[in-house]
Amino acid sequence: MPFVIPEDLHPDLMPVVWLLGTWHGSGKGEYPGIEPFAYDQEVVFAHDGRPFLHYFSRTWITDGDGERIRPGALETGFLRPAQDKQLELVLAHPTGYAEVWYGQVEGARITLATDLVARTSTAKEYTAGQRMYGLVDGALMYAYDMAAEGHEMQSHLWGKLERD
Repeated sequence: MPFVIPEDLHPDLMPVVWLLGTWHGSGKGEYPGIEPFAYDQEVVFAHDGRPFLHYFSRTWITDGDGERIRPGALETGFLRPAQDKQLELVLAHPTGYAEVWYGQVEGARITLATDLVARTSTAKEYTAGQRMYGLVDGALMYAYDMAAEGHEMQSHLWGKLERD
C-alpha cells in the first residue's frame, strides 16, 4: 500500500513525514562487556495534528533462529522539528535514562546527537549517543552509537525496519 500524507498533518512535520507509521524489523547489537545479540523491533511514529511526532520503540531479544526469547529495550518520546530543518528529540527509558537530542533532517536522512543524558542513581553509566535514521528503498535503516561505562563513542545498535 502506498504511503499517503495525512490530511491533518501539521505543516512543520513535512520534512519528517516519511517516518510516519508503524515499522517492524530486526537488528543487531554489540558493545564491550556484553555478548553480541540480535533483536526484533517495532517502532511507531505517530502524530495528532500538533507539530511533533510521538515515537515509541520496543524490542525483543531473539535466538539464533530468530525466535523471541525475552523483552528487550523500550523507549518513548517526541521528535520536534525546529527551524531550518533542525530537530529536537526528547526520550525516556524504563532503565532510568532521559535524553535530549539535537540534529537535522536532510531529505530522507536524520542525524542526531545527545545534548543531555540524565540518569537515575540505579541506571548504568551512559554519557552520550549518536543516531542516524534513513529511508533506503522504502526501508527505515538506523544506527545508534554510544559512549558508556568508560568506553569511547562506538557502534552499539543497527537495524532495518519495514513499514506495515
